[in-house]
Amino acid sequence: MPSRNLEKDYAEDTYYHVYNRGVEERVIFPEKADYVVFLSLLKRYLGKEISQDIAGRQHPNYSGEISLLAFCLMPNHFHLLVYQSKKNSMTRLLRGVCTAYAMYFNKKYKRVGHLFQNRFKAAMITKDSYLLHISRYIHLNPDKYLTWEFSSLPYYLSNKKASWVDPLPILELFNQGEYEEFLEDYLDYRQSLIEIKHNLADS
Repeated sequence: MPSRNLEKDYAEDTYYHVYNRGVEERVIFPEKADYVVFLSLLKRYLGKEISQDIAGRQHPNYSGEISLLAFCLMPNHFHLLVYQSKKNSMTRLLRGVCTAYAMYFNKKYKRVGHLFQNRFKAAMITKDSYLLHISRYIHLNPDKYLTWEFSSLPYYLSNKKASWVDPLPILELFNQGEYEEFLEDYLDYRQSLIEIKHNLADS
C-alpha cells in the first residue's frame, strides 16, 4: 500500500512539510561543500534573480509560486517547510533540485543510480498549531541546533536574510525574541519526558 504522504496531486495555497532521505539511508551530504551545493540549488529556483546555465539558458524559477519557510539539511536527509500558491510548483521544485543534486553527487563521488529514497514525501499542514510545531521540529533536528550551519534558524534568530527564504509567516505569530523561547520550551519538555521514562524504567 502506498504511503499516505506520497500523493502526486498537491493543492494550491497550502503549506507542506517536505522530506526525503538517501537511498538505504546513506549519507547524501558527506562534505560541507555538498550542503552548500544543495542550498545553492534552492536559491537557483527560489531566488528573485533569474540564473542561467553555462550555455546561457535560463533556469526555471518558482519564486512567485512557492515559498520556502524553513529548512534543515542533515547528513542523510532533509526537511523543507513550504507554501505553494500554484498547484504542483512543489513537485517541479523538488524534481529540479533533487535531480540536479543527484547528478552533481554521482559525478563527484563516481557512482550511478538513485541517490534519494523513492520520491519526496509531503505532508499537508492545515492548522497554525501544526505549522508552528513543524517549524520547531525542523530546526531542532540537529543536537547543536543553534550552531548548525545548514538550517534556516539563523533567518529566524538574527538579521540574516535571503530572497529565497521567507520566515515571516512563522515569525509573525510571535513577538520579538519569542521564537527562541519557543524552541527552548520544547527542549525542556522533551528532557522532562526522557527523565520520566528513565525513572519509570528504574522503578
